[in-house]
Amino acid sequence: MASTSKRSANSSSVNLQAKPSISVEEWEAAAPLGDIEAQSVNFVQAASGKAALPPKFSVEDPGSSSRPSTPTIRGKLGQGSRPSTPNLTSHRHTASHALHPKQPIQTPQQFYDWYSLIDRSVTHSQEAHIRAHLESVSDHLETCDRLIQRIDEIDREVEDMLQGWRSVEESGKSLKEACELLLQERDRLLEMSAAIDERLEYFRELEQATRMLNHPGESLVLQTDFLYMVERVDICIDYLRAHRHFKEAEIYLLRFQQCMTRAMTLIKMYFVGSLRALTADVSKRLSEKDVSTTAQMHLLYTRFRTVAGTLAPLLAELERRAEAHPEELSALLSECHAAYFSARKSLLVGRLMEEIRGLDPARTELVELTRAGCSYLKQLCTDEFQLFRAFFNSGEEQLYQYLENLCDYLYDDLRPRILHESRLTALCEVCTVLQALMVLDVPSVLESSSDEEAELDELSLDLDQPRRQRGLRTLHISHLLQMVLQDAQTRLFFKAQSVIQSEIRYYVPKPEDLAYPDKLVASRKPVSGTEITEKQSVSRIFQVKTWDRQETWYPTLQKTVWVLSQLHEFVKPAIFDELAQEAIKYCLQTLASGAEMLKSKNPPSSEYDAHLFLLRHLLILKEMTQNLDLVHRNVDRGIDLSGVPESLASMLGKTTSLLPNALLTSLGMPRDEEMTDVRHEIDQRLKRACEDVIKTAVDGVSGSLRSWTERVRLTYALDNDPIGPDGQPALPRMDYSLVGHWAGADAATSTINGIPWSLEPQTHEASMRLRLYIEDERTVEVLLKHIQERIVDDWMYFREITWNLYNGAIRNSTPTEEMIREMVVKACREDWVRVVPPVPYSLTEVIASQNAANAAKSNDVAGSSSQA
Repeated sequence: MASTSKRSANSSSVNLQAKPSISVEEWEAAAPLGDIEAQSVNFVQAASGKAALPPKFSVEDPGSSSRPSTPTIRGKLGQGSRPSTPNLTSHRHTASHALHPKQPIQTPQQFYDWYSLIDRSVTHSQEAHIRAHLESVSDHLETCDRLIQRIDEIDREVEDMLQGWRSVEESGKSLKEACELLLQERDRLLEMSAAIDERLEYFRELEQATRMLNHPGESLVLQTDFLYMVERVDICIDYLRAHRHFKEAEIYLLRFQQCMTRAMTLIKMYFVGSLRALTADVSKRLSEKDVSTTAQMHLLYTRFRTVAGTLAPLLAELERRAEAHPEELSALLSECHAAYFSARKSLLVGRLMEEIRGLDPARTELVELTRAGCSYLKQLCTDEFQLFRAFFNSGEEQLYQYLENLCDYLYDDLRPRILHESRLTALCEVCTVLQALMVLDVPSVLESSSDEEAELDELSLDLDQPRRQRGLRTLHISHLLQMVLQDAQTRLFFKAQSVIQSEIRYYVPKPEDLAYPDKLVASRKPVSGTEITEKQSVSRIFQVKTWDRQETWYPTLQKTVWVLSQLHEFVKPAIFDELAQEAIKYCLQTLASGAEMLKSKNPPSSEYDAHLFLLRHLLILKEMTQNLDLVHRNVDRGIDLSGVPESLASMLGKTTSLLPNALLTSLGMPRDEEMTDVRHEIDQRLKRACEDVIKTAVDGVSGSLRSWTERVRLTYALDNDPIGPDGQPALPRMDYSLVGHWAGADAATSTINGIPWSLEPQTHEASMRLRLYIEDERTVEVLLKHIQERIVDDWMYFREITWNLYNGAIRNSTPTEEMIREMVVKACREDWVRVVPPVPYSLTEVIASQNAANAAKSNDVAGSSSQA
């Protein structure tokens, strides 16, 4: 009953604690009632208000109850306040009851006794259900005590079971840990055994390799197990090199290396022996008479390719091992290469010398010898490359040395011919042939067929990676022809320098070279179709699209263009730039000297031709340099000139003043005067030439007028001159009474009247001469625009001087700017026709009448405007 005592103890301890007191308000505040709780309370209150009477007060048959009931109150209340006397008659007839008196009550004492008995009976009856409930509670308590006792017993049993389970669990864990330790130990021993066995496998491989290599016979290398053994030996060597700390690892490594060397030596010996036997057989067959070309190709290449199918896998193994172990095996591979090249050279040299002799190097033209000889060498080298690739996958350097030795047999005869060739065109054609052969290089050699790859895979230990990695894929003929091309380019360079010095720098012009403008006039005449085609074919070499008549060029310019056109495609860009700048520099010098000679030929009319001659050739040279893009690599121009006409239009179309800086700016050129770039020098010379042409043309038309005007301005005072302290201008006044004076009014009138005979014809002549030299119409229009502006400026200066110098009618007789500009523009047209005025003719009177009419018209317009 431990649990019972525990519970009683707990209950006693709880009862000893003081119960906290709480008021009704605190209760209501702590636990407020909601709507549902309030409804429940109302229902309980309503139900309690209608409570029924206890069963002991109900009007029922007393015999229906198991125990005697107390008298019914309602019956008593209904009968009256006093109990009725017992009905003796009914008592007699009813059965005897313990509460019934045995004898009739006669005395009060008996009544009191009987009443006490009834009272005790009623009291007892009222407490009967309480006693029954007490008994039921006692029974329940006994049952609970028994249950608690049983629960305590079960608790003890369960505790015992738990203790037993824990003991078993601990024992099982110990057993499990012991088993796991045993399993781990077993696995460790198995792994150690497997590791030891795996390591010993590399050592045991030595015995198998040694046993196989001790078998005699050359056919050993052809066995499949041989290559498998070589692969295993290679793996063992790599393993032992990585684990040198193993016991006796160095000894086994040395023995494995010896096995590898022996195996590779067997491959080399088998290859050399097979190659020698094949070479001897082919040499014997070639020495026979009447061997056709097809038979020779079959013996030299087909027979070797047949043997290559057997030897290539063995050589591939040797190449792989030599790459992995160069110290020990590279010598063996080099011996194989040397044996192969020696065998091939012994077979090909005689045939190659015979082919070269058939070309007749001493008499055959150089270009044809180069084309035929290099084409034959290209085909020979291609065949040799493909055959070598059928055997080997390495040795590219040795292969090119071998091919260069074969090419030297032709180069020994070709090189002296190139170095002694004096024709520049022949050297250019040789470079063209060589470059064409180098551009048409041999494409990538096709991969091996699927059958060959399948055979190699059968001999491969690692099936995931192919045995043979193709390394030789392309034959670069350029490597073999580069030496001859360099010789040709070197000779071409020195020959071009010689031509530049002799025919450009030190060129002595002939009289017909300076026959300008007669040469230009002759070139404008119609020519036959054959001549046109010839000239066009020449010009296509170096396209100068605006100037297509090269026969009208100065000889040094023709030679410069021709030399550069020959060199442009055949020398390196840096060398070409150097030569081009040198040639153009000397060409500029000869053009300048030619212009000076032309200027002194028939002065002063030849001065204009000299400036036009220089401008024409500078424009041609400018456009050619645009095509060549001759700019120093380290010079940042910032502005790209698109062509001569466009640049000249930009130069002269945006300015009315041809000062050097303004002209230089309009050209789009930098202002650094110290630049040595050839294009910059051309731009500077072109700027000066444009200025000289415009100035000379204007001088021929209005030069005398400008000189007379400037002389007058320096001699006499004008009306608008400032007055000095003495009330007089610094220069003397004009004496208008003088007649026939060089600065008189009649001289100015004579100048104006001479305009129809001087201004328009001279302007037209200058414009037509400009069109004769300059063929681009846009360039001509730009230059003519500035010439016209200069002429108009000179006449406006004349008008200003005469207006402020003379008095009277001459002021209204001076031509206006619109008149001069109209005459000048009209005279610059190609279709201008000279109209001879009648004699006598006074232009001053015509101008005065026009000015008067214009003034009257202006006054009428002003008057009508004021009236309005």
